[in-house]
Amino acid sequence: MANEPATVEALEPPDLDGKPPQHVAVAGLEHDAEKAESRRGFLIGLPSYVYLVLFFALPLAIVVVYSFATRSASGLTVLGDWNLRSYGRLTDDLVLLITWRSFWIATVTTVICLVIAYPFAYYIATRAPRVRALLLVLVMIPFWSNFLVRTYAWRLLLSTDGPFVRILEFIGFSDVRLLFTPTAVTLGLVYGYLPFMILPLYASLERLDHSLVEAARDLYASGWEAFRRVTWPLSRPGVIAGSILVFIPSFGAYVTPEILGGTGTTMLGSYIQRQFVGTASDWPFGSALSVTILFVMMIAATFYFRSGGKDL
Repeated sequence: MANEPATVEALEPPDLDGKPPQHVAVAGLEHDAEKAESRRGFLIGLPSYVYLVLFFALPLAIVVVYSFATRSASGLTVLGDWNLRSYGRLTDDLVLLITWRSFWIATVTTVICLVIAYPFAYYIATRAPRVRALLLVLVMIPFWSNFLVRTYAWRLLLSTDGPFVRILEFIGFSDVRLLFTPTAVTLGLVYGYLPFMILPLYASLERLDHSLVEAARDLYASGWEAFRRVTWPLSRPGVIAGSILVFIPSFGAYVTPEILGGTGTTMLGSYIQRQFVGTASDWPFGSALSVTILFVMMIAATFYFRSGGKDL
């Protein structure tokens, strides 16, 4: 037994004409086929790679470079004097206040979207296929119109002469003001990003094996216990995906706070825009803020994939 060859190759002598064994030739052909398939895939994806480099990687690199630049006294950007002054300003009181406001509004928006979307997504996932398709179309109907137009429609609804204020005044509330408040911004964000919570939740709940819930009920679990121990853990990837898809754009929202909010509801998106277009004209500082938000988004995405999002 000790003298037996360790590999199969040793049992196969070379052919009389000096050619390699058959299994070696087959392995070589498989390797060549894999290389050809890899080249073919690269060529097919080449337009996408070029697009990502030109319109994503390159602009992002420019923003990162500008974040280390210097703003001159005349408001121009000096690229030669590299420093970290813009990042040092991230701890200013005004920046911290706007960051906290953005974080709070984004968190409230995410929680409200989750509370509304979860039962609705569960209802969709448990309907007949025809009803399910109809409800999904209704969820996606808002995407058929421009987001800016829909936000302006909310401005009319929340105005002093709008239906919401009229209803509140009819109930008994006086001097109600909804527009240009954090409440208006939150309502606009919930309306705009609610489908981004419903769809991942539906994708997760639709694949749920409901026989597990029935088994839990057969084992004398209450409805709440069955939900807490079976339904919620199995739908957790959809909850995480939907929360990230809502929180990240809400955190850096620009259109909704600009239209529905006022001076007391400035969020990070509006504040960054003013660094580039407004009177501030501080491109390095605006770039530093943008890079910081991107870093936060990367952390959130990492948390998503490590918390079971890849199982969605």
